[in-house]
Amino acid sequence: MEKTAVISGDIVSSTSLVKEDRLMLNDRLKDLIFCLSDKFDTYGRVLKGDYVECVCRKPHEALAVALAIKSFVKSIEVSDGEKSSDKNRIKLFKTHGIRLAIGYGELTTFDTENGVIDGEAIYLAGRKINEQSGRKKKRVVIKQTLFFESHEELLKEQFDPVMGLLDVLLSKATARQSEVLYWKLMGLNEDEIAEKFGVSQSVINQHSTSVGWNAIEDTVAYYNRTIKRHQP
Repeated sequence: MEKTAVISGDIVSSTSLVKEDRLMLNDRLKDLIFCLSDKFDTYGRVLKGDYVECVCRKPHEALAVALAIKSFVKSIEVSDGEKSSDKNRIKLFKTHGIRLAIGYGELTTFDTENGVIDGEAIYLAGRKINEQSGRKKKRVVIKQTLFFESHEELLKEQFDPVMGLLDVLLSKATARQSEVLYWKLMGLNEDEIAEKFGVSQSVINQHSTSVGWNAIEDTVAYYNRTIKRHQP
């Protein structure tokens, strides 16, 4: 059976966001799902307002899709909250945005009409996210928010350090840098992004350099080539 990739993700500290921000985030995520489908031919859905599932029909594009999701969420501006505990958790949201796991494997059921997805790929991704969730913990410590899961050990060995490095890189990105990264992953060039933002191309180039675009672009291309080689 042909292998595919499923991305599962949950928003960091979503329950600590103020109600208006939670509702806004849900709407923005639905917009994102539509844009990803248009660009990458994915099938995605938002569950419970803060949980994302996205099937990549072209599994070699899964890393680009995952980074687009992460950079999109990190670009969203939210209020700081009132309680000190909420402020600390919202700070985690601003740093990490969303936990994401790419599950690479088979899908035994993929019924978009009835919204039924089942199989190894979605199980691997979902299980990893559930392991990482800190919903019931009073003190949340986040070590990593980007994962690759597969029963193919060689692929896991190749991509585990890559995911860790990308995660560190993106955790340091500002909201504006994240937004520039998102549009680059969606295929816009710097002139087009500059026009969208109403700034000069040199400003976009500066954001692009700061977020590490060249390294990210090379890594996405490496993932693309590697997964293609593993496809039958």
